Amino acid sequence: MITYQTLTDVVSQQREYLLSTPTGIAREKLPQMLPQPGVASIITGIRRCGKSTLLRQMIEQTPDFKYLNFEDVRLFQFEPGDFVKLDEIFGDFSGVCFFDEIQNIEGWERFVRTLLDKGKRVVITGSNASMLSKELGTKLTGRHLATELFPFSFREFCDFYSILPSAEAFTEYLNKGGFPEYLRIGDQNLLQTLLIDILMRDIIVRNGLREEKFVKELALYLITNSAKEFSYTSLKKLFGTGSVNTVISILNHFEDSYLFFTLQQFNFSYKKRIVSPKKIYSIDTGMLAVNSSTFSSDRGRILENSVFLHLKRGGDEIFYFRENKECDFITRSKNGEFRAIQVCYDLNEGNLDRELNGLVEALAKLNLDSGQIITHNTSDYFTKGGKSILVVPAWKWME
Repeated sequence: MITYQTLTDVVSQQREYLLSTPTGIAREKLPQMLPQPGVASIITGIRRCGKSTLLRQMIEQTPDFKYLNFEDVRLFQFEPGDFVKLDEIFGDFSGVCFFDEIQNIEGWERFVRTLLDKGKRVVITGSNASMLSKELGTKLTGRHLATELFPFSFREFCDFYSILPSAEAFTEYLNKGGFPEYLRIGDQNLLQTLLIDILMRDIIVRNGLREEKFVKELALYLITNSAKEFSYTSLKKLFGTGSVNTVISILNHFEDSYLFFTLQQFNFSYKKRIVSPKKIYSIDTGMLAVNSSTFSSDRGRILENSVFLHLKRGGDEIFYFRENKECDFITRSKNGEFRAIQVCYDLNEGNLDRELNGLVEALAKLNLDSGQIITHNTSDYFTKGGKSILVVPAWKWME
């Protein structure tokens, strides 16, 4: 329980501090964020990716607002009954309610539902996808719009540094990634500390896990092996853990916190997709480089991880393709349209046939006429097997 006066002071001081912070560069998601009466706008994403700054940018367009960040240490004693006090402090207004990490408080969804029933506009941010979706699916069905926020895209990276897109800028982007604070300060300890913070707070403590050493070792292994295939059974054997279900559970926690993403092998059969080996990708290439000395030298996998993140931001379903040959990505849009994309850092005579053959096989499987090969800085065009192949530098493809 928290006193009325303390809660009043926190609301006032947080508002004052928030308005004193810079708005930063306009995020690409900003034009989509138009809160509607009676509907909760949900913004999820990994810690430190810029969710609060996005709120700040939305507030710039909404002078009449209320705001509360529930991760404030002064609110650690906040209980469900304190929502009544908060409602009184907010009072009657026609603006937007902004809440950071409200899912930390039991019963938050009932309070939000009450606000929506009054016709209020509500925006919520959170760093755990599962905790939000579980409650949204039961208490706010049909009354929320979800948006995922990632670290800076390449376009946002260029805007941040006020530079034009180029091969040189993209190389820097691959090395540094897109976490705003790291780009601003440049201290690698920030990304190392962030990784540990996410593992401890969002995964181990939040889920009551006892296998702290295993969780950390598994995370570092996946960082080192990003853009590679794995199976739950192989990870179980590698680490000697007692159950495949334990491995699956921890990987689910990694995904809920946006630290890693698993990718299924493409198959028209859902059952076969489930049992096939997966691929793993990380949330940020800068975090990969800082936390793994071996991975940072593999330019091909770094580029592949970056291409994956770009596709992930687009919202399409993503798979990888493997039959006789391999193609890095197959995407399926919401209206069912497929694309096939191959990734190769440096396309040359030594690898050309391999890259083309994998892409052509995927195109034939999907009955597509054309596909793309994304490179670091090579442009070209090929026809093979009746298929048209466009080779595009990543920095132009991501513009």
